[in-house]
Amino acid sequence: MSGTPTPLASALAARIAADGPLTVADFMAECLFHPRHGYYSTREPFGRAGDFVTAPEISQMFGELLGLWAADAWMRLGAPSPFVFAELGPGRGTLMADALRAARVVPGFLDAARLVLVEASPRLRDVQRAALAGHRIEWADRVEDLPAGPLILLANEFIDALPVRQFVRTPEGIAERMVGLDAEGALAFGLRPGARLDAADEHRLLATPAGALLEICPLGRSVAAHVGARLPRDGGAALFVDYGHAGGFGDTLQALRAHAYDDPLAHPGEADLTAHVDFAALAAAARANGGRAFGPVGQGELLGRLGLEARAGRLKRDASPEAAAAIDAAALRLAGTHEQGMGTLFKALALVHPHLGAPAGFAPEDEFGGSA
Repeated sequence: MSGTPTPLASALAARIAADGPLTVADFMAECLFHPRHGYYSTREPFGRAGDFVTAPEISQMFGELLGLWAADAWMRLGAPSPFVFAELGPGRGTLMADALRAARVVPGFLDAARLVLVEASPRLRDVQRAALAGHRIEWADRVEDLPAGPLILLANEFIDALPVRQFVRTPEGIAERMVGLDAEGALAFGLRPGARLDAADEHRLLATPAGALLEICPLGRSVAAHVGARLPRDGGAALFVDYGHAGGFGDTLQALRAHAYDDPLAHPGEADLTAHVDFAALAAAARANGGRAFGPVGQGELLGRLGLEARAGRLKRDASPEAAAAIDAAALRLAGTHEQGMGTLFKALALVHPHLGAPAGFAPEDEFGGSA
């Protein structure tokens, strides 16, 4: 790897030299969350001045439609009061601010909502506090720390930032992909043979040709399992929107730096690292713990069903020609299927109480795996 190593790259190289290679998951965790040199600890990643733009930053319409989804779910649950309205990984608070503004049209929703943001970063908590001034907000470090009671949960581009482990089918069996050092002492990928997985994952991978790679996100599965177990107990619904697939294979680890793709090993701590979400694994984890899953469906399909066209039309009604064109461009970016569109690459998965039917934006035939 050419160029001067980042401070975190030097620290990781010293750690690997002393203790041996890191799993891809450990490498990701250090790159993103290291207290001194981690990406989320040291920089503002969101928005056009950062490294990536999320759907809530593209247009208010995204958060507004998710807010209406939440309000509809609350009414389907019988309008419980109080209930926990939570968001995982709320970034700058943009999505929640837009969601609350839209949901206030439903009488009683805001009064009944106990707003909780799952955010461990003190810096981002301050940003969220400012964005949501006027609302009473609580914070939790983990989804497991959310207060008890009926739950409506939103999570946009949250699971993709959770570390993944990578396993490769070799002629000799299964090996885990690791981050070690090359002959010059720079970070490099390698394989550690003799890896073991749980029975279902091992069976899937051993049924593939040599060279196939399976990514597993233990924390993502844990979040889905926890939510899947909670919903039957307390009631509620959860909506996960992210980019990914429904049970595929392949290396999807990617780095993004200044809105451009980067080598994942090139700038540790200075680039965002993500991996595509395996929605089938999330749905299976939730269902195994008693929840019911719908999707994944494409983000474009979800937003279309939730009324994106009508919302865009309402916003354009009083807009200048330039502003109306910007609204159309934002709607196309959110729901389009072109190269820059998010409509099919991004997907949505809903987890609900087992007695709740298909939530807004989903059809009965979208149920994952049939009735639980």
